[in-house]
Amino acid sequence: MMEFLSKRKSIILSILFWFSLTLIFNNNGVVEASHEVFKNLHPVPAVNVMQVHRTGYHFQPPRSWINGPMFYNGIYHLFYQHNPEGAVWGKIIWGHSVSKDLINWKRLKPAIYPSEPFDRYSCWSGSATILPGNKPIILYTGVIDNNQTQVQNYAIPANLSDPYLTKWIKPKNNPLITADVSINKTAFRDPTTAWFGPDGHWRITIGGRRRNRGVSHLYRSRDFMHWVKAQHPLHSQAETGNWECPDFYPVSISGKHGLDTSVMGPSVKHVFKVSLDTTRYEYYTIGTYENDKYVPDEGMIDGWNGLRYDYGNFYASKSFFDPSTNRRILWAWANESDTQDDDIKKGWAGIQTIPRTIVLDPNGKQLLQWPIEEVEALRRQKVDLNNKELVHGEKIEINGITAAQADIDVTFSFQSLDKAEPFDPTWDRYDAQKLCGQKGSTVDGGLGPFGLITLASENLEEFTPVFFRIFKDQNKHLVLMCSDASRSTLANGMSNSNDGKDAYRPSFGGFVDVDLTEMKLSLRSLIDNSVVESFGAGGKTCISSRVYPTLAIYNNAHLYAFNNGTETIKIESLNAWSMSNPLQMNR
Repeated sequence: MMEFLSKRKSIILSILFWFSLTLIFNNNGVVEASHEVFKNLHPVPAVNVMQVHRTGYHFQPPRSWINGPMFYNGIYHLFYQHNPEGAVWGKIIWGHSVSKDLINWKRLKPAIYPSEPFDRYSCWSGSATILPGNKPIILYTGVIDNNQTQVQNYAIPANLSDPYLTKWIKPKNNPLITADVSINKTAFRDPTTAWFGPDGHWRITIGGRRRNRGVSHLYRSRDFMHWVKAQHPLHSQAETGNWECPDFYPVSISGKHGLDTSVMGPSVKHVFKVSLDTTRYEYYTIGTYENDKYVPDEGMIDGWNGLRYDYGNFYASKSFFDPSTNRRILWAWANESDTQDDDIKKGWAGIQTIPRTIVLDPNGKQLLQWPIEEVEALRRQKVDLNNKELVHGEKIEINGITAAQADIDVTFSFQSLDKAEPFDPTWDRYDAQKLCGQKGSTVDGGLGPFGLITLASENLEEFTPVFFRIFKDQNKHLVLMCSDASRSTLANGMSNSNDGKDAYRPSFGGFVDVDLTEMKLSLRSLIDNSVVESFGAGGKTCISSRVYPTLAIYNNAHLYAFNNGTETIKIESLNAWSMSNPLQMNR
């Protein structure tokens, strides 16, 4: 179950790994690439591995890139895109690790690697499906030539009695699916997990692009071996560019449990997610699936201004159904924000975010995400703080835990909304990130900014604040959530090669659709050396930031709660834990 990322040079100069390679045709039919294959670099072994920014309890391999999950016979399998020859893009294989709890991992030999005419130039992303008889099968995209022609292949386990499924076979009847004349064959990738319809047909969808219209091609099969393209795509949208890493799955209207991918009926909605190559962000809608057509619900924005799983470093996500716990679990890749040279020196690039459960919000308008409960087993020392008021300009340090690796869950309250700042009608209500950049944590306000200051040096030369700010917009209030990486790193400590000038360190932001009747807002942040994952209002809005502190590392990192608004804020409750590392030997 994997998804694969491309490089956005204009914004994120260091993206060196992606679930689905991004190649598109321009209007003249010339192949364009939104990543670079560094032919002069990819054979060079990764050297000078820097450990200071390696995460502790987030999954990452010893070197190179990562991604993709599956559950089979009590074992979680993580297949990940991997260049065994270095920490830059090259000929990609599928790495393989296994776990019984999604936290502690054992590394195995690669599962799939280029070896046949149908994948000789790379084995790109795909998904896994469990067929009748409890038989797993992987669908993946193969690259067959230097023109980046993409086809869809399959692989099966060599021995179903092997609990770790260590060896995979690519049968000779590959490829299963090739692009017809109506499809851009260099933008034809990322087959999804298959779902089984009441008509006895399996279905998958594959991402692509027709001119500037994003397309999710639909294919049907009775036997999983012979696939026929449907007359119409599952979904498409004009002016959205290339669609990568599509994901399509049902959610229960009751919002209590996850659902198997094949579940349909009046008690479910469907979620359609794509990773947009143009913006390098992910967007999803909630809607209805009938007669092989997906239609977003009224009010859903299908494109750049739509809902996002995460408003930070989060791309090419993949969800899967865990039948042992009846959960749908979401996993994504958090790219590096430093430079190519930094990644080569480190010897690795990219981490996995903490797996998250996904359910439908009771309001039916969005999803709720929350870290899987297994991560709580890593909690160690605990501190708590209750009923502490923070007046304007006050901050309080949270002592007694390891601030560089921590889990913090806090609920803030306030007495009134009267001091909420007016929302300027000239502001773009869809561009929360821009507003966070203008209204940072140090800019005094009325109701906010208030929140947490993470990975802070002793004298605040560097810090990463995660905070809320509340505005009054006509007859309603708008809650802005920000995670600001712009102050996270001393410029001259980032990189010996460019002094950090090319690092991508924005103030990420998203609005939180939350009822303020109780005058409360909750925030949970998972901090792990070079990543801060934050969940606002019970997972309504999530932001992941990659940061590279040079002073706030190990025991020199500090954690604070703060308020820079004139409205007094109360910490109703704050619980914080140091986080231990899972098993390290085979990660």
